[in-house]
Amino acid sequence: MSVNRFSAGPAWAPQRRFDREADPTGRVVEGSAPRLKPGVAELIETFRLHGHRFARLDPLAPLDRPDTAGAVEPPSLEDFGLSAGAAVAEDNALVLGTGQAHELHQRLRALYCGSAALDVSAVRDATRRQWLLQRMEAPVAPLGADAASDLLERLAGVEGWERFLGRRFPHGKRFSLEGNEALLPLLDAILARAAGQGVNRCFMGMPHRGRVNVLVNLLGHPVEEILDYFEPAPVHPQRQRDLVYHLGGRYDVATASGPVAVTLASNPSHLQSVYPVVVGMARAARSVGVSQVHRCLPVVMHGDAAFAGQGVVMETLAMGLKPGYGVGGVLHIIINNQLGFTEPNRMDRAQSRFCTDVTRMIDAPVLRVSADDPEAVQRMAALAVDYRARFEADVVIDLIGYRRQGHSEHDEPMFTAPQLYRQLPARVGVTTAYANRLVERGVLPLARAQAAVAALEVFDPAVLRTPGRPRAASEPVAAATLDGAEVAAIAEQVPPRPAPGTMPDADALAWVLANLADVPAGFEPHPVLARLAARWQRLASGEAGPQGGPETIDWVTAESVAHALTLCAGVPLRISGLDVQRGTFLHRHAVWHNQAQGGVATWMPLAHFTAKAPLEVHNSILSEEAVLGFEYGHSVEASAGMTVWEAQFGDFVNGAQVFLDQYISCGEEKWGYASGLTVLLPHGYEGVGPEHSNGFLTRLLSLCGADNLRIAYPSTAAQYALLLLQQALDPVRKPLLVMTPKAVLLAQTRSYTTVEALAGARFEPVLDDTAVAPQRVQRVLLCSGKVYYDLLCARAALPADQAGSIALVRLERLYPFPAQELSGVLARYPQASAVVWVQEETRNQGAWPFIRDDLQALQPPSVRLSEVSRAVTAAGATASGVIHRQQQAELVARALG
Repeated sequence: MSVNRFSAGPAWAPQRRFDREADPTGRVVEGSAPRLKPGVAELIETFRLHGHRFARLDPLAPLDRPDTAGAVEPPSLEDFGLSAGAAVAEDNALVLGTGQAHELHQRLRALYCGSAALDVSAVRDATRRQWLLQRMEAPVAPLGADAASDLLERLAGVEGWERFLGRRFPHGKRFSLEGNEALLPLLDAILARAAGQGVNRCFMGMPHRGRVNVLVNLLGHPVEEILDYFEPAPVHPQRQRDLVYHLGGRYDVATASGPVAVTLASNPSHLQSVYPVVVGMARAARSVGVSQVHRCLPVVMHGDAAFAGQGVVMETLAMGLKPGYGVGGVLHIIINNQLGFTEPNRMDRAQSRFCTDVTRMIDAPVLRVSADDPEAVQRMAALAVDYRARFEADVVIDLIGYRRQGHSEHDEPMFTAPQLYRQLPARVGVTTAYANRLVERGVLPLARAQAAVAALEVFDPAVLRTPGRPRAASEPVAAATLDGAEVAAIAEQVPPRPAPGTMPDADALAWVLANLADVPAGFEPHPVLARLAARWQRLASGEAGPQGGPETIDWVTAESVAHALTLCAGVPLRISGLDVQRGTFLHRHAVWHNQAQGGVATWMPLAHFTAKAPLEVHNSILSEEAVLGFEYGHSVEASAGMTVWEAQFGDFVNGAQVFLDQYISCGEEKWGYASGLTVLLPHGYEGVGPEHSNGFLTRLLSLCGADNLRIAYPSTAAQYALLLLQQALDPVRKPLLVMTPKAVLLAQTRSYTTVEALAGARFEPVLDDTAVAPQRVQRVLLCSGKVYYDLLCARAALPADQAGSIALVRLERLYPFPAQELSGVLARYPQASAVVWVQEETRNQGAWPFIRDDLQALQPPSVRLSEVSRAVTAAGATASGVIHRQQQAELVARALG
């Protein structure tokens, strides 16, 4: 009896059939499977499960480069106790079109161990698995002469462009696609197949490698603009806001099955960060004109080393499984050159280690294909598109090639891979190799093939025929206002139309509050929420509060009113982040849960206002990086909407710093991205330690410049609501970063407002002190956020004369710095000899390092500018409540003088 070579470990044991309902051909049948001879079923399933480990996928294998150390040969018949001439089934039935064991073995090797292979080891769903196997085992029609000739011409254009750039700009950094030129035929096939299924939008993301080629050869970006980036003296240097291999854009691509509008997302050098951005864009497209999931296709290209190594990949994969973040599946392409800069990243087939292993967490199939077989590449494209359309799930194409140049054209690969790069120059490119195969198969005349190869050396980009063309610049976003006619579609009562960015009158606010308080019959809210609904009802009817005075609008109510008015204005609203449905500090309560059994499980008070615009409120996965990237992409595509991301605590934004630095703060300047993303960062020192006290305001302010951001630190519920409404309705889209309150400020009743005070109000970037006589003021204290209430309370305890000499002025918006508004307020205090900036943060944090020069520029020579803050520390806030209160009291005392 032969020795079983697969008994060394459980991963290599002969595989039994995945399930009893599947026949050996991969079809799901009912009792019609042939009766197989002993060992045959195990042979078939071993190839189905492990065949990709033996496949001829590496184009460099002939260059004395073994695929992996310890790689094993494909299973033989002897491993399963079978002889070559033995029948494979009872009654001479055929299995996969074969009757004898050696024929079946050859058939399985051809199906699963060629230049294309299927890895279904992560797919646990039997229906999906059998569908894939059936497609893999279906007959393949050979490519006709015309189609093969077109494919050859396509490869020649791709390879010719790379050679052209290399000759004309030998030192130009372009991150050549050489070694993976089949990417372009792959994208061609994906778009054509998807268009035939009704897809009309495609969102693409990709790393540096091959981007220039994709821009020119697929998307039709003007060649002269691309070449200008490489010229030592460019004609239009002012256009070059970013590197050529970071560029993206919007294009129309013609395919044989119909046109597809393609958005190639721009990205920085943080390669995988664009992945969640693309998915966010695709999600947004579902609510701005693409009603069916299957009409929008996200395609994300990855480098092999980055895909395996970057944590944002895992986060984004996991996020796609959550409600509110799905896009009907992402088609992933690994541009696998088996190197990460200088570090080999080769497939370890013996141990089943691949760069795609991270996708096992979402049960994604992996279609592995050699970049040297363009026909197999196109077949895998069709299979991937069909799988994604059928199951609305992620699928991966692992395009295995190599890197003919170094990491970039400035790199010398001989330092680290001398044996490989000594042989590569003699290796023919994919165009030549494919032309030779076509001649051998008798598909193409020798002269035609020789002409295609010769054209590579005299390539002229002027004769390129590309399927794409750039789209015209989109129209500017129109201003959204609270139109009475729009509100009338929701209720008969029509509020008067206010100016953009202002609150409507008291009657309209009362109508909003009454609708918020309208709890469905049979729904039993939590007692706290029942009291909140009662509060809303009192506000709507004008009833007094429990203490006898006017009922007040707290932060929960203020935000709910702002969001309701946003929806009434026809502005789509999306809120996302950790626990945003309830709110970390019980500060939102957007989704209520029925406390009684039966009936409606959840209810959203804002659902009353969704007649003109959609509402989404989603709890995210426990991630900041992927989620913030997703919401940024969503805000760019749905630029007229209100997209909100809230950190559970402000310091959690640390985990998403890439998106603040490289996208949110500068995406408009680099790429023209208009984003109205709103980022809420709970901030404030409360004695709970360095982390959860700090939204890193200083760092955010350091990103400001050229009117790129809006940064605010509102101190009242009214200001917060007005800020959100202004952001939602402002036709000029800029990201808004808000330092939002935590427990102390949320419970500060003096920060609440009333219906009458809120009606007709506008957001004020500076709040003056109305409680003092300006002529008596000698000391002006400037501050932001909750420290104002500590100052206010301490001033009230001072003797009247001293208290009357101190004005408390709040900067509610920190950027753009409100110089004109603040100058007007300061002018009201002609007797003031001191202006003091007060912050509860340490001196090296908070707003002081950023606004110091702006404040100094407003002071006349007779006025001394100073600051009061905590002492400089590395960590920031203390974790001791006792020490916090001592520090706060000392800080306030120093500020009051």
